[in-house]
Amino acid sequence: MKPRLILVGNGMAGVRTLEELLKRAPNHYDITVFGEEPHGNYNRIQLSPVLAGEKQIADIITHAPSWYAAQGIRLVIGDAVVAIDREAKTVTSAKGVVAAYDVLLLATGSKPFVLPVPGKELPGVIAFRDIADVDTMLSASRTYSHAVVIGGGLLGLEAANGLAKRGMTVSVVHIMDSLMERQLDKPAAALLQRSLESRGLRFLLQAATAELLGTERVEAVRFKDGREVAADLVVMAAGIIPNAALAKASGLECERGIVVDDALRSSDPSIYAVGECAQHRKVCYGLVAPLWEQAAVCADHLAQISTAIYEGSVVSTKLKVTGIDLFSAGNFQGGEGSEELVFRDPKRGVYKKLVVREGRLDGAVLVGDTRDGGWYYELIQQKAHVGHWRNKLVFGRSFCEPQAEAA
Repeated sequence: MKPRLILVGNGMAGVRTLEELLKRAPNHYDITVFGEEPHGNYNRIQLSPVLAGEKQIADIITHAPSWYAAQGIRLVIGDAVVAIDREAKTVTSAKGVVAAYDVLLLATGSKPFVLPVPGKELPGVIAFRDIADVDTMLSASRTYSHAVVIGGGLLGLEAANGLAKRGMTVSVVHIMDSLMERQLDKPAAALLQRSLESRGLRFLLQAATAELLGTERVEAVRFKDGREVAADLVVMAAGIIPNAALAKASGLECERGIVVDDALRSSDPSIYAVGECAQHRKVCYGLVAPLWEQAAVCADHLAQISTAIYEGSVVSTKLKVTGIDLFSAGNFQGGEGSEELVFRDPKRGVYKKLVVREGRLDGAVLVGDTRDGGWYYELIQQKAHVGHWRNKLVFGRSFCEPQAEAA
């Protein structure tokens, strides 16, 4: 009899782990997957192009129910797991389904951070997290005019871009003094803001939301300094919180997320966790590349073929917001003991900053020209010495390694 593996969470990290496992040990487990949403697996990153009208929902489904059936996987969708009995080794779903496991894989993802302000329950106040949220935004864009997006990070800007493309007047509210402060330094953020303003977006920086106003539906956002801005739709994109409540209720060790070791194993040796819900060496990751790296290591251990360890990830971000290319990786803020190599071409909207520490590339920020982002990322990961390229590194790989570009 095969050991029973249950995956809780039908998102990108969990299903990627199953794909990796099936490559390594295709017949090792009897697998059941529980998913809260009534869909197969889809690429959550592609929700922004759906909102902007560049893709349809069907285009972003990566694993239809037929895929699970072809793999011999039992799929339970539209039904969230609400309890884990670690002693009996069972899970129970909201609809009363009880399933037994030998190994449990938690990939419960994250949930949006909703500002705890009066009016947050009003109709027209939503997050930007899943297909249902996109449907709500599309419906609002057909009926209403004024949208406010709370949060000037990656997700907020993508929501703002999509809503603007749907014809809404959009204001982006951000509590910090620059956009995307986790991915960009201030000169890069300022360049991005000017470019987005030229495309019609409005920004309210260092603006602290005090309450959401309205009776039947949200009508305005009021800030702590007394200002107000009209809003028929408010999108909360102010961050995410690892979804560790289920694990915590079962007694697993949790801090911000589910605490895992270098094998992605929780405090219970028969329970693993991957993705945004997992906390590894004090860090929770919300980008795709680290989740893929976690999936590969976890699959090795589930297949019992390796002692591979996950050591954490060097985070990079590459994105396109309304036609503006951005890239950042590593420790791009610099600081004491580092050297900054900077290139600016304001007319073309190009900005590059490379941070070198002890002769190695430690971080990079690119705006407007991101062709060399992948190469810089490799150099950061490899901890390669770049001192001999110091005077031309900012101009890219073709200047430093012309033979590699020619190949």
